[in-house]
Amino acid sequence: MATLLHIDSSVFPGSASASRAVTDAFRKAWEEQHPEGTVIYRDLAANPVPHITAASFSAGLAAPDTHTPEQAAAFAERVTLIEELEQADAVLIGAPMYNFTIPSTLKAWLDNIIVIGRTAMAEDSKLKGTPITVVASRGGSYAPGTPREPFEYVQNYLEAVLRDTLALDLHFIVPELTAAPHNPAMSELIPLFEASRTKALDDAAAKAKELAERLAA
Repeated sequence: MATLLHIDSSVFPGSASASRAVTDAFRKAWEEQHPEGTVIYRDLAANPVPHITAASFSAGLAAPDTHTPEQAAAFAERVTLIEELEQADAVLIGAPMYNFTIPSTLKAWLDNIIVIGRTAMAEDSKLKGTPITVVASRGGSYAPGTPREPFEYVQNYLEAVLRDTLALDLHFIVPELTAAPHNPAMSELIPLFEASRTKALDDAAAKAKELAERLAA
């Protein structure tokens, strides 16, 4: 049976988080298709991974038999995260927009799993073509043609990293205007927020089912 790697990074718990609500819908639909499957779950807000250090970074550029004890210990933590990703048949990431970009905890995870010659820029990378679904929630709208389009650094960045660098098969689900119910100045946008939320939940369930069926074929 297939393995799903599910990563959440929102600082808000449960239904208070727009991205978690959508990743939860995806995961439930996935588990309905794969009741005997495996889900590897990481909550980066509750249990952050270590930020990259000089030792862990330099270890990724050197042969293992040349590592110092400090490098070996630091790189072992990175290997754990890399192996989780490599064994996944599909990946699900909740990536809310904070101050125009991804949470620092998610950036730390990415810094750990990007290793030139293994996960990145490697002809024999185990990641190539692995489907990854990113739930990129945001309080406003940064869609093409909107006033804040130039401030969109979530999808642009993740496309460069996940698709272009790691060669993953990337798909976005974008619940937007999530601040509308909480900001009186955005009250007229609540119907658009509700439509976006409904579409995101539906898209998540449909994408999970599609991937489950594809991987089972």
